[in-house]
Amino acid sequence: AYLAKHGTPFEPRDLSGHNCITFEGLASPATWSFGTGKSETVVPVRSRLQLNTAEAAIDAAIASLGLTKVLSYQADAAVRAGALHVVLEPFEPPPWPVNLVHAGQGLLPVKLRAFLDFAAPRLKERLARSL
Repeated sequence: AYLAKHGTPFEPRDLSGHNCITFEGLASPATWSFGTGKSETVVPVRSRLQLNTAEAAIDAAIASLGLTKVLSYQADAAVRAGALHVVLEPFEPPPWPVNLVHAGQGLLPVKLRAFLDFAAPRLKERLARSL
């Protein structure tokens, strides 16, 4: 409903004309960055609503209050359900790697090994679905 009323942004600078929903998380709520390295673009955003969590920002976007920027796995269920649409997809940075690390010394405890064996393929599958 928001995109039908306000139009779809086709490049990051188009965000200046949109209501943005920000949250305190990975980056500054005053700017959003797109791309990486030399091709990174940082744009100021007008935050209509500033929230504490990505989940709250997603709920606000579903309620047509504006656009939000979250990690793909955070919005996966809403996108799959058709409640949200991905915009500016050509400007998304590459996926972040996810690592399961044991910082302990010595042998890996059997319970931890069992958890890693259980979690790793499921995490890999879930993250692959959200790309």
